[in-house]
Amino acid sequence: MTDKAVNAHQAAEDARNADLKLYVDGRIVPKAEAVVSIYDSGFMLGDGIWEGLRLHNGVWAFVEAHLDRLYEAALALDLDIGMTRDELKAALDATAAANDMVSDCHARLMVTRGVKAKPFQHPSLSRSGPTIAIIVEHSKPAIPRPIRLASVAHHRGLPLTQDAKLNSHSKLNCILACIAAEKAGADEALMFDPFGFVNTTNSCNFFIVRKGAVWTSTGDYCMNGITRGHVIDLCRENDIPVFERNYSLVDTYGADEAFMTGSFGGLTPVGSIDQRPMPAAPGPMTERLGGLYRDLIARHCGTA
Repeated sequence: MTDKAVNAHQAAEDARNADLKLYVDGRIVPKAEAVVSIYDSGFMLGDGIWEGLRLHNGVWAFVEAHLDRLYEAALALDLDIGMTRDELKAALDATAAANDMVSDCHARLMVTRGVKAKPFQHPSLSRSGPTIAIIVEHSKPAIPRPIRLASVAHHRGLPLTQDAKLNSHSKLNCILACIAAEKAGADEALMFDPFGFVNTTNSCNFFIVRKGAVWTSTGDYCMNGITRGHVIDLCRENDIPVFERNYSLVDTYGADEAFMTGSFGGLTPVGSIDQRPMPAAPGPMTERLGGLYRDLIARHCGTA
């Protein structure tokens, strides 16, 4: 394969991103000054959680659902965020305003356990924190062609190993999967659950379309993405058969269409899996659901 690799979070180049103002622990500072300690637990151990949000017409899409997930993850990690939901929303708004952002923008809101007294893992060593940072970027999706996936040996594990429902800073398993896929000549990885059923990609949730029905994984071993949930709801609201089920790589190879979902790109078509081309990319179902999702964004953010 000779054409350049792409990814599901590829954005158009924007010169404004060279001169951003970002949020770190209550202060909005120039990009070059937005730094954290090398003793920070997020940097040192991946001990933190995050959310990715899109800004449309000055409104953070589905912000309440994102904050629900963030605070639930903090509870699971026994991590005190130290800010209310309204305070976090105000921080997001202030950071966007400092950069004159209204639409086609993306935020990564990160919370770690804070700065550690010594470079070891015990949570009690994090005696200064939490660390809260917000990166905002002018970020318009610009994915030039459908994504090529390769199935890989790295899988999403059992919840007792590391629950995939946690949006944690610890993404090494997914990064290794992505590297394996790139070595195989693809863009990103298709990952399995512990029992060999198709689960998700290394970066997004995954769907196939077979004979007019939409299939996705059971959700037991993957991030239950907010966009994923909206797509399932849109299917049900529009009389499109949708199934959360176990299915195999054989089922996937025989699909009529495949697509990925995530807050950044909405619905992103998949062009091939293990060098087996999809019959259509994007196919009619992907295009229909993509339109329904854009309409949902417009209604939610007041752009309709």
